Amino acid sequence: MKRRLLSAAIGALLLTASAVLAVAAAPAAQAAARNGVCESGEFCLYYNSDNQGSLVDFTGSVATYGTGTDCIKFISSGNGRGQCVKNNAASAWNRTSVPVTVFYKSDWSGAIDSFIAGAKGNLSSSLKNENAGHVVGKPGNDRIEYGVYHTNDARITAYFDGYLSTSGRHEGIDIALSPGANVYALLDGTVIYKNEGGGGLSTISIYNASLDRSIIYLHSNPLDGLAVGQHVDRGQHIADEASRGASASHTHVEMRPGRHELAAKSVDDPVLDNPIPTTFWMNHGYNICCQ
Repeated sequence: MKRRLLSAAIGALLLTASAVLAVAAAPAAQAAARNGVCESGEFCLYYNSDNQGSLVDFTGSVATYGTGTDCIKFISSGNGRGQCVKNNAASAWNRTSVPVTVFYKSDWSGAIDSFIAGAKGNLSSSLKNENAGHVVGKPGNDRIEYGVYHTNDARITAYFDGYLSTSGRHEGIDIALSPGANVYALLDGTVIYKNEGGGGLSTISIYNASLDRSIIYLHSNPLDGLAVGQHVDRGQHIADEASRGASASHTHVEMRPGRHELAAKSVDDPVLDNPIPTTFWMNHGYNICCQ
């Protein structure tokens, strides 16, 4: 009898220990998208400024918030509940571990406003109540301004199709740090065109044959040693920031499918020739951030 009681007691202890270990090993609860609570790991948009009013919470990127009956809506209690998110958000909170960027237009183009990990606040004046989608950065990616300048102090000053007027389109990304700052290649490839610019537009075109993409850099001072036919490595110093062909110092970076020596025409041209570059750059190591 004593042996049976002892065996039962030991069995009970083992079961209890197993249960404790199972609880300890269970993964932390995941954030639940669109439940009206801004949880860790989510990006949240608010109907009112200062992170007030109704909110909607996301765990991933959204190319368009949509319109009409199928639109994504603010869902928590508060002012704006039930309203479509598109063109109605006024503030945001980024509770993810990566940058999140809000776009003026659907499919991740137009003017932008970015929130680094943990940041919360009002959307910029160009995005407040004028927002169509957002993209969550990829862990491990550099910010694209870091890729161009090797510092996070640089800023995006105009994004793809950032000219809101129909008289012109912006076919690249403008990034600025300071006049004379080192400019680095975002991808490797072969220099197929170099124009110093003189008093006009300067151009460096680098073609990556494996991707069949041309990356074109405008407005900079190309390095004297850079020559057509030369191989360039990702991260190689190729130029210095300048304002050749522009009113202010910056670097215009343009991604074009195929082999191209020149950038797409933007001034007085309402037609976009290049595809939206957001997904391309994210898939090649760069998050779209920051302004």
